[in-house]
Amino acid sequence: MKAIIQRVTKASVKIDNKVVSEIQNGLLLLLGIGYEDSDEDINWLVGKVANLRIFNDQNGIMNTSLIEIGGDCIVVSQFTLLANTKKGNRPSYIKAAKPEIAIPLYESFINTLENKLGKKVGAGVFGADMQIELCNDGPVTIAIDTKNRS
Repeated sequence: MKAIIQRVTKASVKIDNKVVSEIQNGLLLLLGIGYEDSDEDINWLVGKVANLRIFNDQNGIMNTSLIEIGGDCIVVSQFTLLANTKKGNRPSYIKAAKPEIAIPLYESFINTLENKLGKKVGAGVFGADMQIELCNDGPVTIAIDTKNRS
């Protein structure tokens, strides 16, 4: 799994100009699911996302986690994070999981994150044409690949 995590003061997901998810302080997480990904990747990534100390403490130092601030999160499936651009100019998405594999993992990721945070997590709609609006706070943007844990 690959994730792009953005610290936001607000974020929303729209489909056909209708807001389907919206948050204030927290994280917008773009999630790419590969055909080799598993529950182990979900559990590791959820733990990392929930506990990543990227929010400012009372001294303005990034030393506080999403759990500690009680922040919100939106998770959006984005297969293009698995793009291979080594050859030519047309990205290859051969490492991205097919929907029959990706959808259950995407839903499991959201459920696991909700359990970890103890609150509802916003989401996009898998496979939909979505418009994402956000105000990146900092800016803080972090890329995580569950296959590169060390």
